[in-house]
Amino acid sequence: MGVAEGFKIICIMGKMKKFKKYGRVWWLMAKNAAIVMFATRYGAVLFLAGKILRFGFFVYFLSVVVGGVDNLAGYDFNAVIFFFLTFSLVDTLSQCLFREVYRFRSHVVNGTLDFILLKPVNPLFRSLMGGPDILDFITLVPLLGALFWFMIRMQLGLAGVGLYLLFVINGMALATALHVLVLGLGVITTEVDHAMMIYRDVTGMGRMPVDVYKYPVNVILTWFLPVAAMMSFPVKVALGLLSWWGGLAAIVAGVGLLLLALEFWGYAIKQYSSASS
Repeated sequence: MGVAEGFKIICIMGKMKKFKKYGRVWWLMAKNAAIVMFATRYGAVLFLAGKILRFGFFVYFLSVVVGGVDNLAGYDFNAVIFFFLTFSLVDTLSQCLFREVYRFRSHVVNGTLDFILLKPVNPLFRSLMGGPDILDFITLVPLLGALFWFMIRMQLGLAGVGLYLLFVINGMALATALHVLVLGLGVITTEVDHAMMIYRDVTGMGRMPVDVYKYPVNVILTWFLPVAAMMSFPVKVALGLLSWWGGLAAIVAGVGLLLLALEFWGYAIKQYSSASS
């Protein structure tokens, strides 16, 4: 074995070690978040019940709408529910993993960010994934079961399922980028809450296929805001309704926006001054 091969193996082992380290750190933070959340058991149960009821009511609303018109923007009931389940998957995953973003403003205002920057853990990792929502993880179980059932019902082949998963990952990359951009904005302006409210309202339009919206809203959601790429494109590519250039543009947008967000975070941290300054 040459020196180059040996160096590559050492680098790979170092990356695996780092991955395991951050996995342990995330698990510790997840356990702490769960302890806090279940400190008031009845509150946690009611919160979980509310999530499930809201999900059920929207499915009923879609069934009433589609049942009354036979189809919605050319999609039958099964396809519309598949769009909604995909939105719920991307939205719930981002809520599970990035819940700490909603608490980031307090870290900047009260100076906790100073301590985060001093810890031997990447501050972006801590600020982005430091408080996962365990209740959303619980709701993922029936959600994944429903998605699996609809994939079988709609007779998606292995290629369709593979492309669907690829574009769900791309949707998560876009969601990650948007949350990182909000964190950078929070460092510079201490404004997080309103930015997250705008994010929630805009991405909420992806509950249904963007084709239901009239021009120019559907164009904006497809080519200027990443709502379609996050929520609608996974289903479209699985059903064979997405052009190759549209899919390529979505992948490029996912990678490009994530790199841009990381650059912006780096810039924002350089502009940060301690709470005591």
